[in-house]
Amino acid sequence: MTGTIAVVRGFGPVFAILFGLQFISMGAMEMSGPFWPLRIEELSSSGGIFALAGIGVYVCPMVGVSLTSALWGRMGDRYGNRLMMVRALAGLALTQILVSFAQDVWMILLLRFLQGCCAGYIAPAQAYGIQITGGRNRGVLLTWLQVATNVGSLGGAFLGGLILDASSFATINLTAGFICAVCAAAAWAILPRPAAETSGDGGGQVRQNQAFKGKATAPVWGLLALTGMMLASRMVLQVPFALYMAEVFRAPHWVTGFSYGLLALGFVVAAPLWAQFFNDRPASYILGWMILIAGGCALLTILAGLTRSVEYFSLIYLFWGGLLGGTTPILVALMSAATADGRQGSVLGTAQSWQQIASVAGIATGAGTTQIFGLTSVFPLASLLYAASLFTAVGLWFLARSRLPIGDSL
Repeated sequence: MTGTIAVVRGFGPVFAILFGLQFISMGAMEMSGPFWPLRIEELSSSGGIFALAGIGVYVCPMVGVSLTSALWGRMGDRYGNRLMMVRALAGLALTQILVSFAQDVWMILLLRFLQGCCAGYIAPAQAYGIQITGGRNRGVLLTWLQVATNVGSLGGAFLGGLILDASSFATINLTAGFICAVCAAAAWAILPRPAAETSGDGGGQVRQNQAFKGKATAPVWGLLALTGMMLASRMVLQVPFALYMAEVFRAPHWVTGFSYGLLALGFVVAAPLWAQFFNDRPASYILGWMILIAGGCALLTILAGLTRSVEYFSLIYLFWGGLLGGTTPILVALMSAATADGRQGSVLGTAQSWQQIASVAGIATGAGTTQIFGLTSVFPLASLLYAASLFTAVGLWFLARSRLPIGDSL
């Protein structure tokens, strides 16, 4: 952990600002997250509308992000990732304020979709971070930005609950919109333009190619597929989780929330350790560990479905979150490492789009499986999907070991 802290300090003060912006803005957007069903139920005229809109209020932003993130990534490569960060934060601020005044379910769903279309903050923030650090220790960098998002989400949900207890749901959205607007102004005023943008030369791409000369890499399309499969495996439990806790364990709401939060806690604690462990390792080495991680996730999810002890179940969720800390940020870093500097925004935007598509697919699969086969089927399904991810990781591991180094293939 000491080595990880030393690496983070080496990124400099701009990274601290970037971390803070991501922590605050993503936390602001999550303040309303747990409470949307309450608002949708209040405005729904029937149970059918509530059931449809209750899912749509979460899926619509994901669809919007999946449709536009790659576009915003290409725009970032052309006009600068810093500008795209400001654009995304301003878009989030405007749509969040508009949502606070919406009194119709369908208008809320439309605004949530537009919110996703206007978003795309994470990908340019990642690409900007890689620019300001010169591509050094990108796995550690991307992991800490993901940690900022996760911790911000947890804190935002707690703050949103306090605001809802004291005021109204509209106040949550207005507060979030104001915070995002302040973050947009801060990003524009404080974050410097990267040297590569101001100089206009092509040195960044040359340095990146030289830095990875002699290292075999996995194909980006394969890494996208593996990332999506592992994310979908986790998201199948998003909708049925609370119902499962109530039916199987008869758990009170605070136990359900606590158990669910342990997944994020495990991720936050373990992700920096995984990043330091994988730092400067070749792709074949990392993918070999991905095989073990996918196998560990398959084992833990099947155990979670078998146990009838809520204490063991919660402990399994903590360890599962720890394994997840070594997945998405590391795989995205591999994609970044295999891509020239001039296309970082594009590949990271595509990765974000793919993650949203995988999340929607996972949510839909989990909800559909629950309706057809019952709640007890979701954990075996998650385990089966992780097993499929394991075989995908095995295939990528063989490819990474057999591919020519980048420098020899150009």
